[in-house]
Amino acid sequence: MKRLLSGLLILLLASCADDSEKFDEMSVEQLYLIAVDRMEAKKYKEAGTAYAEVERQHPYSDWSLNAQIMAGYAYYLAKKYEDAEESFETFIQLHPGHEFVPYAMYMKGLISYEQIPIVERDQTPAKESVEAFQKLINRFPNAKYAKDGRLKIDLIRDHLAAKEMEVAHYYQQKQAHLPAINRLKMVVKEYETCAHVPEALYRLVISYLALGLYDEARASAAVLGHNYNSSTWYTQAYGAMQGIQR
Repeated sequence: MKRLLSGLLILLLASCADDSEKFDEMSVEQLYLIAVDRMEAKKYKEAGTAYAEVERQHPYSDWSLNAQIMAGYAYYLAKKYEDAEESFETFIQLHPGHEFVPYAMYMKGLISYEQIPIVERDQTPAKESVEAFQKLINRFPNAKYAKDGRLKIDLIRDHLAAKEMEVAHYYQQKQAHLPAINRLKMVVKEYETCAHVPEALYRLVISYLALGLYDEARASAAVLGHNYNSSTWYTQAYGAMQGIQR
């Protein structure tokens, strides 16, 4: 039987050598074998197309569910992220109770995660990734993928905090202290567990002092001293506060 299938696969691949993607009237086994062979050859985009064709031609077969997941994974490996996300989202919508749903939800988060740009650019993928991972955690808190989702959320939040800090620093350099304060307060409030909070509190002290808002500066310095009194940022804030009338 294995020899027969191997011979059939060779014939099928030869007929599809022009990569015209003509899959008319093929059996589910034929299509799946083509997809598997393309995956092994690391032709991931073409494998995704073949897996998707399994679902299109044989939606009620036993092979269909696995093909839907594999199509998404193949497109992900090919960095065809929109196609991959669509495949996983379709699976989640059509089979909400299936055991593969946590994996599909995790992959949606991972797809956005891998598109997170450097700090200086738009951070929409980062926010979408957090949202996707949080949905996974809320629905399947004990799933094996949830642990990695939590870790990646922490990494993303630190990345987003870095983005806010970069913008706040830019405003401070331009002496635009009010918008700087707004960004810095966001870091302290929204990303309170991130490593950037001590610096944000210090920079709040500097901007409040520049605007003559001494009570606000003292309050920020006090929070910094209470929570991060061994930080070099507290040392700098303490120095900046010297000479302020009480």
